[in-house]
Amino acid sequence: MTDSADYTPPAVWTWKQGGGGRFANINRPIAGPTHDKELPVGRHPLQLYSLGTPNGIKVTVMLEELLALGHAGAEYDAWLIPINEGAQFGSGFVAINPNSKIPALLDRSGPTPVRVFESGAILMYLAEKFGAFLPTEPGKRAECLSWLFWQMGSAPFLGGGFGHFYAYAPIKIEYAIDRYAMEAKRQLDVLDRRLAESPWLAGDEYTIADIAVWPWYGAMVKGQIYEAGEFLQVHEYEHVIRWADQIAARPAVRRGRIVNRTSGALANQLRERHDASDFDTKTQDKLEASS
Repeated sequence: MTDSADYTPPAVWTWKQGGGGRFANINRPIAGPTHDKELPVGRHPLQLYSLGTPNGIKVTVMLEELLALGHAGAEYDAWLIPINEGAQFGSGFVAINPNSKIPALLDRSGPTPVRVFESGAILMYLAEKFGAFLPTEPGKRAECLSWLFWQMGSAPFLGGGFGHFYAYAPIKIEYAIDRYAMEAKRQLDVLDRRLAESPWLAGDEYTIADIAVWPWYGAMVKGQIYEAGEFLQVHEYEHVIRWADQIAARPAVRRGRIVNRTSGALANQLRERHDASDFDTKTQDKLEASS
C-alpha cells in the first residue's frame, strides 16, 4: 500500500485483491453471486435475511413495533446472514437483493412473493402494508419521508466515511478522518437542532424516520459504535441523547435490537428469530437492565 502523501492515481484503476483492511475479503468491484446457496424459508409470512448491524436493526425494530401494535401479519422469521463469511453473495440472497447487502425481505403473504431490499425501502413497504408509523396527512408524511431519505443519504458518510477511516482503515489518513469527522458532527448538529424543537423527527409522532435514524445516530451519541464518543464529543448533542434514550426504552426496540446480533454479551444476542417465544424472560430482564 502506497503512503497517501506519495500516491498519484494511475490512468486506469485496477483492483488489488487483499487490500482494504478489515473487510477486504468481501469487497470486490463486481456484482452477482459467488456460489450457489438457497435461502432457508420459515413458516411466517415475512422472511428476513439480515444481520444485527445498524441497517439490519432498523427492520427488526420495525417488525417488533408492528407486532406490539397487534399486527399478526407482521410475524417473521429472521435468518442470519454472516456477511464476513460472504453469505450475501450466495445465489439465493442475490436473487432477493442484487446489491448483495443486508437486510433483504421476502413477503410471502400473497399469491406471488414480493422481494424488498434496501432498509429504507423495507421500512416504507412495511409502513404502507400495515398502515403504521407513516403519517397519512400530506405535510406530516412529507416530513417523515424527508428525514427517512436524509438518513439514507447521510449515513454512508458516517459509516463508510468516518467509521471506515477512523476505525477500520489499515492506515490512518488525517485528511480523510478530519473530513468525515467534520461531516459526522455536522449531521449530529442537524439532528440536535431538529430534536430541540420536536419530540420526534417527523413531529409529534414516532415514525419510520426515527426507526431508521436511531440505530446509527442513537448508537453514536451513546458511544456504541466506532469507540469514537470522546473523539467526536458526542455529549454535546443533548437533544439527540434524550431522543436516543427514549427510543431505547421501548420494549419493541429492546427486542428488535438483539435479533440477528452476533456480538456483545451472549444474553443480548438472538442470532435467529422464528417465534415471539424466542425472547425468553431472562434475556429481556438483562436487556432492560442494560438499556
